[in-house]
Amino acid sequence: MKVLKFGGTSVGSPDRMKKLLDIINPDERQIVVLSAVSGTTNSLVEIGQAYLAGNKAKAAELIKILKDKYEVFIKELFSKPEYLQQGKEVIDYHFDLLSNLSNDLFTNIEEKIILAQGELISTTLYHVYLKDIGVPSVLLPALDFMKIDEDNEPMVDYITEHITPLLEAHPDNNLFITQGYICRNSFGEIDNLRRGGSDYTASLIGAGIRSEEVQIWTDIDGMHNNDPRIVKGTKPIAQLSFDEAAELAYFGAKILHPQSVFPAQKYKIPVRLLNTMDPKAPGTLITNDSEKDRIKSIAAKDGITAIKIQSSRMLLAHGFLRRLFEVFERYRTSIDMITTSEVAVSLTIDDTTYLNEIEKELLGFGTVDIDKDQTIICVVGDFGAEKHGYAARVLEAVKHIPIRMISYGGSDHNMSILLNTSDKTEALRSLHNRLF
Repeated sequence: MKVLKFGGTSVGSPDRMKKLLDIINPDERQIVVLSAVSGTTNSLVEIGQAYLAGNKAKAAELIKILKDKYEVFIKELFSKPEYLQQGKEVIDYHFDLLSNLSNDLFTNIEEKIILAQGELISTTLYHVYLKDIGVPSVLLPALDFMKIDEDNEPMVDYITEHITPLLEAHPDNNLFITQGYICRNSFGEIDNLRRGGSDYTASLIGAGIRSEEVQIWTDIDGMHNNDPRIVKGTKPIAQLSFDEAAELAYFGAKILHPQSVFPAQKYKIPVRLLNTMDPKAPGTLITNDSEKDRIKSIAAKDGITAIKIQSSRMLLAHGFLRRLFEVFERYRTSIDMITTSEVAVSLTIDDTTYLNEIEKELLGFGTVDIDKDQTIICVVGDFGAEKHGYAARVLEAVKHIPIRMISYGGSDHNMSILLNTSDKTEALRSLHNRLF
């Protein structure tokens, strides 16, 4: 059984939603995971923010604007009056729910309920559309089997236990439709897997049912060897290992959610990245195998802040780094890159929520320098310890650009450099010309 995930642009219009059947084969048993219609989640975020601010009038206005868009959407989607009426009932139900939240005390729980409506609407409308054209399908509520624990970690065993009987209850059905992104938390409340979490949903379902393959369908033909928005002449990568894909996703490759490869990797389930607009394109296959002796791709992650802590007390001091890292742990702030010398540590973070508090504590160790507006550029490939020459090629390509930090050797698949965001475009293009 395969799991196919379609992103917001793939269901972004009635025409695109209809064309999914050019890809989905109703004669094969498969689970289809859908994101919200493109633009919907952003609108729902705005509605939630209006409620949080106590501005019920603005929330009502935003709800009406979004509902009007869906009123047009369903008129183009359905051909038979009875299914158009069903589509209207779906829209009325979900938007009445959004409007009725104005009567309640608005908390984080209600905000999560708002954010869940996009996927609930898109999947229900697609299920009704399939009935409209006579294609049998089963709507699987993700809230019945997708759950995270108290540490916000997905529970694969729970998913397996609860989705299996739902599938077994429909032995004669091939096509199952479910929501990406949404889940329940350890308290049973509606929650989510964070932005981009539909990829994660597909991978978790694939792990839960031990799928033969997970397919992630987007609007680009696989993961490219550089950012096609910035660099001309990029090409899709035919094959990546799970580790390589995880590095690229974490360091800026937008096509894939950073966490989504881990469940598939654990259960050795191939993941294929494919293009909804060009279904015949081969895309990118992600497996345990890696092509040796190759640099695969370049990715960039913006919004980085570099912190340098300098202290003579660090010299030969036992436990210094542990105490330093405990500062970041207390504020639940993860570190991307790190380099050390005898008397200094440089590191980077991408979450500056508690930067002021962190800086105050770090001043107890020594002097602290902070540089904002930094970018990590990650070069991914076969960087095993026995390899030679690759690092030199990377550094040669950016020798004319000021480099803030270099991280090499922590992974067999990654060499990262930190530079000013203003130099990112030049660095990406120069690396592409030198490496590819």
